[in-house]
Amino acid sequence: MNRFRARGALSALALLGVLGGLPGLAGCSTGSPPAAPPAGSQATGPNSAAMQNPNLDLGTSLGSRPAPDFRLRNQFGQPMSLSQFRGKVVMLAFEDSQCTTVCPLTTQSMLIAKQMLGAAGEGVQLLGVDANPDATSVADVLSYSRAHGLVNQWAFLTGSPAQLKATWGLYHIAVQIERGQIDHTPALFVIDQQGRERKLYLTQMAYSSVGQSAQVLADELASLLPGRPKVASQQSLASVTMQGPADRLTLPSAGSGGGTVTLGPGQPRLVMFFATWLAEVQDLKSELTSANAYVAAARRHHLPQLVESSAQAVRAYLRGLGAGLDYPAALDTSGRVADGYAVQDQPWFALVSASGKIIWSHDGWLAPSALESAAKRAQHA
Repeated sequence: MNRFRARGALSALALLGVLGGLPGLAGCSTGSPPAAPPAGSQATGPNSAAMQNPNLDLGTSLGSRPAPDFRLRNQFGQPMSLSQFRGKVVMLAFEDSQCTTVCPLTTQSMLIAKQMLGAAGEGVQLLGVDANPDATSVADVLSYSRAHGLVNQWAFLTGSPAQLKATWGLYHIAVQIERGQIDHTPALFVIDQQGRERKLYLTQMAYSSVGQSAQVLADELASLLPGRPKVASQQSLASVTMQGPADRLTLPSAGSGGGTVTLGPGQPRLVMFFATWLAEVQDLKSELTSANAYVAAARRHHLPQLVESSAQAVRAYLRGLGAGLDYPAALDTSGRVADGYAVQDQPWFALVSASGKIIWSHDGWLAPSALESAAKRAQHA
């Protein structure tokens, strides 16, 4: 599976054992350092607290240079060019069409930023270019768009490998395949109505900062739109306090009966983070229900029990599974728990000791027997 990973924290939406779940060169794989900003550029921010937030990129000025034009196909197979959006402010992002890590954070921040502008957001175009050389079909970009609720909210462009490589080169996007995983520059460009590059942003792997990133983007967009429309949200841009395994937490249950789920020290737990949009690219139903077998084995062998938490429409999704889960599901609505557990992908497993320390973690699904073996090894390590 291709994954996109950048430096910094990442938040997830599922925990297992107590199960829960919902960038230079960074990638859909292990973290490479981000690409250096253009020579002579300087990041600026609205306040010093924001500038000290490691999970927030406040943007690099690009000096109003002309944005190179390109022509590709959108998720409906229609030809599109960057120049056809002259007269609108464009947010242009380079995204892996099979990404399960940072790219979804970029698309979410783009969508929220436009929504923060209200009616003035009609003057903004969301545009993506596929950065996965192994998944370049129209079906690939449509599937990603559908998974993240963006089918009619943006244009996600793709083309032949040669066309995409040429487009990446125009914007200095580094793309490479490392051990079967995709690494690419997690770049988002803001382009003004005259087709000039104004700012470059590199997405950081922090779920809890998506709203902050959206506000930074919205402020930049508003500065370019007629009348400088008011941005709906004006939250603090200071670093967000994480909620890690050493903290005692009470989270809302994702189950149909309501209630709460407790995390924290006192007993070992296996926590799984997941997002419901994984159902578009993986057999999420089978993976979640197969975890019941681990729960049964954990009871027999006195292993850490499983809990999950998620945020994206998880209640409706779980109701539609058609099969019950033998472990509790909780909601990580802020992303602070996922960041606190150092989640780096969807799905993500973390085995936590009774003292509140992460003693084992895993990226991706595992069979119940493999989970059982890992839990036994970690407990006796």
